Amino acid sequence: MSAGRRGRGGRPGDAAPAAGRGVRDRGAVTAEFAVGMVAVAAVLVAVLAVGAATVVRLTCLDAARTAARVAALGESDGEVVDAARRVLGARGGDVRVQREGRWVTVAVSAPFITWGTGLRAAASATAWTEP
Repeated sequence: MSAGRRGRGGRPGDAAPAAGRGVRDRGAVTAEFAVGMVAVAAVLVAVLAVGAATVVRLTCLDAARTAARVAALGESDGEVVDAARRVLGARGGDVRVQREGRWVTVAVSAPFITWGTGLRAAASATAWTEP
């Protein structure tokens, strides 16, 4: 092979370096990949946190609706709180029962991230009590 067809390394088939690119560009792809992976990881954590919040919010909503139905049947506040806690399961949470005349409102909140951030999901349901 002729010397003009050989690249920088002197091996046949090696291409000559592109104009304007030198030794200082080495490792740029690795650095860009590292920055990109951090961004991808941050987005993944955000998506998982939103998913966890949604699941806990729906569980709180189910607990509040169930407890409001139990309260509408004329059960005591203790029974209402027990019904909500049963739906919440092991995650626990706060249950508040408020009665105004024939209306009863049950508010439920529970933590959705266990990393000590104090973030909570909440829901409430209102029902008319049976005579």
